[in-house]
Amino acid sequence: MEDKELLNTLKEYVKALEEFGVSFLTLPDEIEFAKNNNKSIITEENDKTLKKKINRMEGDKSKKELLNNLRNKLGNCKRCKLHKERNNIVFGEGNPNAKLMFIGEGPGRDEDIQGRPFVGRAGKLLDKMIMAMGLKREDVYIANVVKCRPPNNRNPEEDEVAICSPFLIKQIEIINPTVIISLGAVSAQFLLNTKVNITRLRGNIHRFKNSNLVATYHPAYLLRNPSKKKNAWEDLKIAMKLLGLPIPGKK
Repeated sequence: MEDKELLNTLKEYVKALEEFGVSFLTLPDEIEFAKNNNKSIITEENDKTLKKKINRMEGDKSKKELLNNLRNKLGNCKRCKLHKERNNIVFGEGNPNAKLMFIGEGPGRDEDIQGRPFVGRAGKLLDKMIMAMGLKREDVYIANVVKCRPPNNRNPEEDEVAICSPFLIKQIEIINPTVIISLGAVSAQFLLNTKVNITRLRGNIHRFKNSNLVATYHPAYLLRNPSKKKNAWEDLKIAMKLLGLPIPGKK
C-alpha cells in the first residue's frame, strides 16, 4: 500500500472512530503499529490478522453456491404485495464465510434503485461503523428482514415479514455467523421473537440459532439522533469482544 493511500485509509479509520466518540487509541497486542515501516491497523498485512479472526478461511466453499441457489429460488418474487412498487429485489451481499452478519429491516429508496443493501446515507454510516470495528464491508455479510422496499420506507407489515423472512433465515443458516448485529427494532424483534423495545434489547448478548446476537440502533435512527452513536459504539464493542477483535480506545 502506497504511503498516500495508507494515510488516507488511516484518516478515514480515525474519522469513523471519532463519529462514535472514541477520543484516543491504544496499541492492541494483536496488531503491530507502524514504528519502523509505517503500517496502520487496516493495512493489507494486518488485514490478514483480522481475517483470521473474522473470515472462515477454511470454510465451506459451497456457501457462495448455496446463497446463489437461494437467490435463484427467490426469483422474481411476487409472494407478497411489496413486489408491486419495487424496482429491484435486494437479496443481500457480502462474504459468504463471514463471522459477522448485519441484519436491517428492509431496503430504502437508494437500495431499491441499486438492488444492494445499505447504500444510501444510512449505508454510508454503516460503512463507518464497520470501519470503526477495524473491518471492511467485504469482510461481513449484510441483509434485511424483507427483500423489497416497503412503500415510503414504512416498517414491514406482519404478513410481509412472514412471507419473506424464511429467505433471511436460510441466509443465516448458510452463513452461520459467530455474531449477528441486528440494526433497529424491526430486525431485533423479529429475530428474538419479542415486542420488547430496542432500548431494552441493546446492550446485551442474545442468541439466535448458533449465533450470538447483539441488537443496536438502525443507522437511519442514528442519523436522526446522533447523540445515540455512543450507545451504538458500546454495542459494537460487545460484538468485537465476541469476535476477539481489538477494541480501539480501550485502556
